[in-house]
Amino acid sequence: MVSDGGVGYLEELEHELDTRGLVARVVRTRSGPAFLRVVNPEAASLAEDVTCAPAPESPDHYFWWSWGELMHRVDDPGGAAVKLAHVLQPLLLDMRERDRHERDRHEARDGGGRRDPRERDHRDLRDREPCERRVGRS
Repeated sequence: MVSDGGVGYLEELEHELDTRGLVARVVRTRSGPAFLRVVNPEAASLAEDVTCAPAPESPDHYFWWSWGELMHRVDDPGGAAVKLAHVLQPLLLDMRERDRHERDRHEARDGGGRRDPRERDHRDLRDREPCERRVGRS
């Protein structure tokens, strides 16, 4: 068992997060329990404070989210690091990835060539049958 309120577990998680490109540091306070401050360096506003404590009515330690919800067991710091990395991933990155995927899909459909965005795509019109006469016109 790790002493000092789970600081050793927090340090193990700190190492796991550092290898994933997140900035993590154990913070020790005079008046409260130690916690791990985790920041995404690509988006500094995305941060989380993780604590380590036993679950109620259990001697086993767990990592806890800042809002008091149990996150992950301490014997798997890699699993906890995956959860933190996911939560601290910027939404903008997801949107950029989606946009890149859409662009790649459209380029594949268009044969890879770049076209003027003002150019109208008439391929769908060529596939339609010609209209002999509009209704209501002679």
